[in-house]
Formats: sequence, structure tokens, C-alpha cells
Amino acid sequence: MSQPGARPVVPDDQLDGLVAVLDLVRAGTSTRPELQRISGLGRTVVAQRVTQLIATGLVAEEATRSTGGRPARELRFRSEAGHVLVAELGATSIAVGVSDLAGRIEHTHEEPADIAAGPERVLSRIEELFDKLVGARTPQDPAIWGVGIGLPGPVEYAVGRPIAPPIMPGWDAYPVRDRFAARYGAPAWIDNEVNLMALGEIRAGHARGQQDVVFVKIGTGIGAGLVSHGRLHRGAQGVAGDVGHVAITEDRSVVCRCGNIGCLEAVAGGAALARQATAAAQDGRSPFLATRLRDKNPLEASDLADAMAHGDPFAVELLSSAGRHVGSMLASLVNFYNPSLIIIGGGVSGAGDQLLAALRETVYRRSLPLATRDLRITRSMLADQAGLHGAAFMVIDELLSLDRLPHWIDYGSPAGHPELAAPSLATR
Repeated sequence: MSQPGARPVVPDDQLDGLVAVLDLVRAGTSTRPELQRISGLGRTVVAQRVTQLIATGLVAEEATRSTGGRPARELRFRSEAGHVLVAELGATSIAVGVSDLAGRIEHTHEEPADIAAGPERVLSRIEELFDKLVGARTPQDPAIWGVGIGLPGPVEYAVGRPIAPPIMPGWDAYPVRDRFAARYGAPAWIDNEVNLMALGEIRAGHARGQQDVVFVKIGTGIGAGLVSHGRLHRGAQGVAGDVGHVAITEDRSVVCRCGNIGCLEAVAGGAALARQATAAAQDGRSPFLATRLRDKNPLEASDLADAMAHGDPFAVELLSSAGRHVGSMLASLVNFYNPSLIIIGGGVSGAGDQLLAALRETVYRRSLPLATRDLRITRSMLADQAGLHGAAFMVIDELLSLDRLPHWIDYGSPAGHPELAAPSLATR
């Protein structure tokens, strides 16, 4: 029997049909006649592919409750067959969890962290948390099929390494994927956290069923995940959507952490808003924030939301200004990309309705009427779980893809084969 990464064990002429049937069952198609109708495959072919998938343990066929006559039989994807370790790393926090093969997060833990502390310190903590999750499992639990991690910076997706990330000193070209694949003996994939938030939304959030979507995270930094024709668009090297470093002002006093002048993130990101709030508290422009600063230091974007709720004029104007700046960037993106849905997430997005109202008004005012005729702009329904869901789906989709499934399906599980994440397999 060939090893994973060698010649596929499923004949080439069966692969397309096998993956097509599996994808439909994963999406909820539950009977053989439905599979025939939707896939266009013949009855015999569907029967053969279903039999293969049942034999591998990926699909089960079960009798439903009968109301008279012969009981109907329904197919279901066996999401309980494997588990995935997932983590989302932000600028100031980390979150970990365990997912089943349907992307449902079963156990989670979140805590503060500083991404600038460097890869050894941060990733060692992720490993400690993963080890606790693994150690809490019973012998009856399924194997770990893969690891998925989101990072708050540009990631070269093919090799799973951050490349020159502006807010991640010491992380450049660090082999994150290789580290986790070796430690857990399973294939691992790494992506930008905002891409994973977008993926989480289109698979488990507001964007389900939508084809063209923009997810915008407004947190310590600002980034966007782009969905085109229902699929995540990463771009040639994986950095599509890095809108936080779009220049919006020529003011040379606005210096971004990336080293450039006038970036959107340096004006409307969470760190920038906190700095402006602190300055206003110190020079007396905001009595509310001055009182808050005496009790709490440093200030955060959430303090601006509290100030706005108390009618503080400075906070109202600052959040409105941030919304207009983000809205102006989005208006250009709407005219260029023409999405049907924009989802706003990240910690700053919850800093009061003023920011979102100003963002919406700017987008609708500055975009072409046809581009905004059916456009919806809404907050994320998954909140701080979007990235974990997306990390799970990233791994699951890769493992069940046409490129990788044939390299492990004959073994029943990808567990123990970290080489399945090799870029050389993604060639079809």
C-alpha cells in the first residue's frame, strides 16, 4: 500500500465523482436520488461512490422513521470521525479550540496575549493549551486529523509562514506550520486570521449561501477577507485584503507600525483610537475619558464606547471619523469588487453604533448606486468565534479536497501523516 504523498490510491477516473458526492453530503444532501439529480451522475455511479465513502467511514447511511411502507434511508457526513485543533492569534489575545469535521467548536479557551512577545513564547503557550485539550480527551474520542491556525499578519499560505508581518516582530518566515505538524503528527495549515474569519462567516455565519462577500475586521489593526463566487480569495501569495495599509492621508505625523505614512490602520484601528482617546483624556478634551484614565490605564476602544454612551462629544466624533475612514476605503472596494454583503467584525466594531452608522452612510454615499442597490452591511454573528470556525473549515476543506483526499482515503484517516499538507499535493 502506497504512503500518503505517493500515487493516489483512488483511480483518477473516480476522483471527481467521489469528491462531488462527498461535498453534496457534507452540504446536507441526504438521499441517493437527490445526489443523482444535483450531481448529474448516474444511479450506478452514485451507488458506487456512496459505497466507497461508507467503507471509508466518511459517510453513514441510516434508516429514518417509517410512516408506513419501507423505511427511507438517509445519508449523513460522519462529522464525528475526526477532530481538528484550532487557534486564532490576535494582536492582544489568543483563542484555541477543538472542532469536529463539520466545523462545530466543541471546547474553547481565550486569554490575553501579546503577539509582539515573539513566536517562541506565544506558540509555546498555544501548545500548552492544545496539550490540555488533547489530554482531556478520552480513548473513545476520534483522532486529531489536523491543525489550523490564524495569524494577525500576512501569511504565505502555501508554506504556512508569516512574511514581514508589521505587528509581529521576530515572526518573519517563522515555520509555524512545520512546528505544529511535527508536534501533533498531523497536517497543519496556517492563514491570516481575517481570511479565516471570512471563511467562518461563509460556512457558519451571516454569509452562508452568499457568493461575493467582504469581511472587515476592525480591531487593533484592520484587515479584510474577500469571498468571490463562494470561495475565499487569497490572491497570488495569500495577502489579498490587506486594506489596513491603504493610504488615506498625506499627514506625515500619522506613522503606521508598518513604517509607512497615513495608513488606514494608523488612523482608525483600535490602537490608534486608544492613543487618541488617551491624548484627549490628558489634554482635557474629554472629561469622561480623563476620569476613566485615572481609574484605568491604558485606555481601550471599549472606553470610547462607554464615553459615547454618556454623550461625550469627543468620543462621538472620533468614532464617527473612524467609521467614515473605514467606509471610504470600503466604498472603493464596493465599486471595484461589487459584493452583496459586507460583514463587520473585530473588537472595535462593537464600540457603539456610531462607528457602524458612519461607515454605512459613507459606503452608500460614495459607492455607485447599482453597486449598493442590494448591498447589506451587518455585524458578524459569530463575533470572536469566527476565526476558530474558519480555521476548522480551512483544515477540513483541504483534507477533503480533490488534491488531498485520494492520498489518505485508503487509510481511513489523515492522522499521523503531516506530509499531507505539502504544497506539492495541491497541483490538480
